[in-house]
Amino acid sequence: MQAWLRISLLLCTFGFFREMRPSEPFVVEYLTGPDRNITSEDLNREIYPFGTYSVLIQLVIVFLITDILRYKAIIIVSALSGIVLFGILLWTQTVWELLIGQVFFGTFMASEVAYYTYIYAKVEKSRYQIVSGHTRSAILCGKFLGGVLAQVLVSTDSLDYRGLHYISFASQIVSLFVAVALPSVSQSIYFYKTTKGDDGGAVVDSNKDKCENNIDGIAATPQPHPAELENGTLSPKFSWKNASRLLWQHTVSAYTNPTVLKWSIWWSLATCGQLQVISYAQILWKEIDENHQSYYNGAVEATVTLLGAVGAMTAGMLNGVYRSQWILTICSILMGAFMIISAVTNILWVAYAMYVMFGILYFFVITIASAIVARNLSDDSFGLIFGINTLIALILQTILTLVVVTEAGYSLAPRDQYIVYGSYFVVLAVIFIVVVIVEQFIKCTTTKKEKDLDVESIQ
Repeated sequence: MQAWLRISLLLCTFGFFREMRPSEPFVVEYLTGPDRNITSEDLNREIYPFGTYSVLIQLVIVFLITDILRYKAIIIVSALSGIVLFGILLWTQTVWELLIGQVFFGTFMASEVAYYTYIYAKVEKSRYQIVSGHTRSAILCGKFLGGVLAQVLVSTDSLDYRGLHYISFASQIVSLFVAVALPSVSQSIYFYKTTKGDDGGAVVDSNKDKCENNIDGIAATPQPHPAELENGTLSPKFSWKNASRLLWQHTVSAYTNPTVLKWSIWWSLATCGQLQVISYAQILWKEIDENHQSYYNGAVEATVTLLGAVGAMTAGMLNGVYRSQWILTICSILMGAFMIISAVTNILWVAYAMYVMFGILYFFVITIASAIVARNLSDDSFGLIFGINTLIALILQTILTLVVVTEAGYSLAPRDQYIVYGSYFVVLAVIFIVVVIVEQFIKCTTTKKEKDLDVESIQ
């Protein structure tokens, strides 16, 4: 078996078991049930907000050290934190112990960045697309199977909510063994570069912008990718100076590009809203139907995953930035409307349907935004910009949580929260409409001036 294929299979296996958590669709039912007897108020006001803060703080740390530690160690930490998290959910009783669990939840979610960037340092560039497809598919398969398994086991009374957590716990243990089996990475994108020999020769920078490889029209010699040098004569060299220069260069290059900046802003704002929606959805459903006799959360999550994947694939076939802007605007309005309907309905099935439609549109539009950002970036900097955009989204989510959810802010009830989240997406759509109109006005004005100048020059 070829090395890249073996790495891809291992990474897919890790992603599958990491995401195969059948307990997630029913975690609120479990925590508020007789096993834990936590109130919805405690979850809404104290435990879940603490998890949001934990993810934000730890993402900053993980984001900085992932490249330094060369990915594998962080992937192992991700698996270990998942094991501890589900252990706490299974074998503790008090609220403060759940708060400790939220710290490990923060580690679990923040370390996800290592999983997504590992392939870019370990696999040749020619394999990026196919391996990315493999890993994304594995994640979706894990989530889908987790939702289906949860629904089947609960509906048939084969397992209770606690039993689902045992499966999630076992799945994280399997992911740990797979993580340990992943090959180590000797190179990294920023901190560990390659040098000629061991005498401190010149650093080979495989991450320079395309424009730097073509000076005065003379094409520079293509530089090898770190993954291609691992078995060669060049050895990695740790360099703070080189890493700092590349990080700054890629960041400035990305965010001084108007297209990248505009779509990154939308990406961060939309992701912030989506995180709030999925974090508190089960609490809203319990508010709508306190008895919650339907127990179809697993089926809903499985449906969102499956149809969200279809939406993402559909978005991949869409071309044209101008047209995409209007599609994003329309989708943002619809996403806002779905959340407002969820907030005011008294029928659980309506809330379920709105959640599914919201998820489909989110996967659809975030794929468009990601593709446009990626097309306008220099080589090897997508992981950096992805991390920065996600960090901004989490900062905004933390602010939104403080203002809307906690007692430090307005401490809104679940229904009122979702009216705010729906209005948030509507306002986002209005902002984008204004941006599109202004851009078209500037474009038309510029075109008219150019035509007038052409006419004057002819005369």
